[in-house]
Amino acid sequence: MTKLAFLGLGVMGFPMAGHLAAAGHEVTVYNRTRAKADAWVAKHGGTAADTPAAAAKGADIVLACVGNDDDLRAVCTGADGAFATMGKGAIFVDHTTVSAKVTRELYAAAKDKGLGFVDAPISGGQAGAENAQLSIMCGGDQADYDAISAVIDVYAKLARRIGDSGAGQMTKMCNQIAIAGLVQGLSEAMHFADKAGLDGHAVIEVISQGAAGSWQMNNRYKTMLDDHFTHGFAVDWMRKDLGICLDTADENGASLPVTALVDQFYKDVQKMGGGRWDTSALFKRLQAL
Repeated sequence: MTKLAFLGLGVMGFPMAGHLAAAGHEVTVYNRTRAKADAWVAKHGGTAADTPAAAAKGADIVLACVGNDDDLRAVCTGADGAFATMGKGAIFVDHTTVSAKVTRELYAAAKDKGLGFVDAPISGGQAGAENAQLSIMCGGDQADYDAISAVIDVYAKLARRIGDSGAGQMTKMCNQIAIAGLVQGLSEAMHFADKAGLDGHAVIEVISQGAAGSWQMNNRYKTMLDDHFTHGFAVDWMRKDLGICLDTADENGASLPVTALVDQFYKDVQKMGGGRWDTSALFKRLQAL
């Protein structure tokens, strides 16, 4: 049993922290909205804390899954931040998708305090979190990764250290870049099938078994055809992530023309009122044209 703190109990963090409790770890949770923390304790046991600092006190490993760069800084730094009470040798694990810049900034701040810091963004969506089938891409010191690997394996299908601090976030950017193109391609294929008078279900049944098959195709085509988008990974979140990708590409010289275009298509979806729709709503955008 390891003493853990988990900061952020959204659609991903809530079940992830639950898996840790079920595995026998001692878990203290924090959420900006206290009611969610109380609901988690009612379901899983453990303890709820009023601040990240209170949750992190005495923890061997502190894990976080929050919203963006500013949210991550807020739970790490300052008098109420986790770094204020974490003991020397404790390790902070960040599952949030954020910029590599803030990751390296917080890695350095953690090292100054004698703490470890591993960036460990996740992929697999809400279903992956609920079913402990997440893909976790990590950056940071090898020794810190080795120390936390057994804990994150509780909810991971696959976890790997990719490289030094920031490498996990850079890998997550690759993930989001690939998804953006895949979802747009799937949406266009299904839109074309509709315009051609084909049965979309039959089309996907056939092409999913060939070279066109993908996770997005297998898990999203039915809801797309049913015009159901109030689930999954929100367009607002995807635009935040793609913004990070495009900003980083400006810095490292990468060319991302398809990503930039799909980002604008997601902007169109937001204008349709679909900021909280699933990323597969690119299909709905095409249907509305």
